[in-house]
Amino acid sequence: MEQVKQFKTYGEQVELLRQRGMLVNDPKHAEMLLARLNYYRLSGYWYPMRRFSQDDGTAQDEFVDGASFDLVVALYGFDEQLRHSVFFELDRVELAIRTKLGHELGRLDPLIYLDPQRLNARARQQNKDGRSVHEVWLRKYQSALKASKEDFVAHHKSKYGGTLPIWAAVEIMDWGMLSYLYGMSPNIVRKRIAQPCDLTGPQFESWLKSLNILRNYAAHHARMFNRVYDIKPKLNNDVRLAPVAEGMNRVFGQLSLIQYLHRQLDLSPADRLPTLFDTYPHNPIVPFSRIGAPDNWRELPLWRV
Repeated sequence: MEQVKQFKTYGEQVELLRQRGMLVNDPKHAEMLLARLNYYRLSGYWYPMRRFSQDDGTAQDEFVDGASFDLVVALYGFDEQLRHSVFFELDRVELAIRTKLGHELGRLDPLIYLDPQRLNARARQQNKDGRSVHEVWLRKYQSALKASKEDFVAHHKSKYGGTLPIWAAVEIMDWGMLSYLYGMSPNIVRKRIAQPCDLTGPQFESWLKSLNILRNYAAHHARMFNRVYDIKPKLNNDVRLAPVAEGMNRVFGQLSLIQYLHRQLDLSPADRLPTLFDTYPHNPIVPFSRIGAPDNWRELPLWRV
C-alpha cells in the first residue's frame, strides 16, 4: 500500500507538468487556472496527451510532443460550453416529458401515482430490502414535496390538504423521479407518450435513463466530450439514427438522442449543439473524432443545420 501522495503547491504542479514534457507558455497563468479548476479536474483533459506503453498500454508519466497547457485549457473550455448546452437542451426535453406524463396519467386518475395497484407490475416489485419500487419512489417524492417552496404547493396544502394532482405533482419531480414514474406507468400511458417520438415504451424508457446520466454529468461539472458511456439506449429503425447506432457509447451518439427529440417533438431548431461543435479546438493529439462523430457529421439529417 503506497502512502498518500505528497502535497504540491500550484507552482509545483506546474513544474511537474513541465518536467513531464508539457509546454506551459505562461506558468503564472497556469497556476491561477489550477487554483481555480483543480489539478485532477484538468487531468482528464491532458490524459490523452500522455505517452502510452507499447507493451501493456498503460499511461506513462510523460507527455507526447505538442502537448501544451493551452490545449488543455481549450479542451476544458469546449467541454464547459458543451455541459451548458446539454443542460439547456435537456431542460426543454424534460419539460415536455413532465407535461406529457402529468397529462396522460391525469387522464386516468389525478391521484393514480399514489396507488401502486393502479400502476404497472413494476411498481409492486420488491427490492432486496423488501420495499417495493413504488415505496422507494414515493419516499423520494414526499421528501421533494416537503422541501418544495413553490406557491402552488402551499395553495394545495391550504385548500386540498397537500395532496397534489399528478399534473401539479410532476412539477416538483426531478428527471430521475420522472423516469421511474414513467417506468411504473400503465402501458397505455407509456405508449401515448412514446408514440410521438416513434418509440416503444421500453425504448423511450431506455432513452430517459441514458439522458438522465448525461444530465447528471452536465449538472455536476463532469467531463463529457471524451468519455465512454456505459448505458446504450434502445433505438428504433429510424434512418436518422442508423449512422450513430454503433457509437452510442460516445458522446456524439448520446447527443444524437437530444437532436432526435428536439426535431421529433419540435422543441427547437436543434442548431445549438451543431454550432458548438464548430468551435472545437482542432488538434492532432486529441482530434474531434474522439467524441465519436464521423467525418461527415454535418451532413447527417439529425445534425444538419
